[in-house]
Amino acid sequence: MTITITAFARSPDGGRGLARDTRVRWALEETGQAYDVRPLSFEAMKRPAHMALHPFGQIPTYEEDGLVLFETGAIVLHVAQRHPGLLPADADARARAISWMFAAVNTVEPPILELANARLLEHDKPWNEERLPLVEERVRVRLAQLSARLGHADWLDGGFSAGDLMMASVLLRVKSSGMLDAFPDLASYVARAESRPAYVRAFEAQRLAFVGAA
Repeated sequence: MTITITAFARSPDGGRGLARDTRVRWALEETGQAYDVRPLSFEAMKRPAHMALHPFGQIPTYEEDGLVLFETGAIVLHVAQRHPGLLPADADARARAISWMFAAVNTVEPPILELANARLLEHDKPWNEERLPLVEERVRVRLAQLSARLGHADWLDGGFSAGDLMMASVLLRVKSSGMLDAFPDLASYVARAESRPAYVRAFEAQRLAFVGAA
């Protein structure tokens, strides 16, 4: 059966590839899998039909031959385990790649999302002026730690893997802020990820979906 994923009918990121369905599109493009996209409005995301697929009423979801998954990390891991192209053949290397996937969403992304919320949703709060520098520093600490580990390598652990896909997707969230400028190796790392043909196809698909919904 054809893989079907859900995505925003009109993404709040303005078609910039930051919506999480882009990560799933990217994984499917890297592994050469055909897929359909079912766009959803914010209202439809909270209806029973979608809540049955995603208990928190979010996107994306993944459906294939009776299997339903939610959470991008779980979906990308499933795709990577089922199809060649995103995980190394060596068992230890596969385990390390999976560790980087978890690090991306559990360690690096939380302070980045906290910063986004502080800037976008809490900017008018009376305590934001004092809190914002603290949140920014948490992001810088994580970026510095990641930069130290990456060094001058092209990818996190040998060749490109699902760990890099998830990590680069997370780092794209701070690209426009200029925070990566202090870490040239991370900026280059993200640029390499963005130049991958599979990412280009995934980004363009998400962008065109936004344009088509406008």
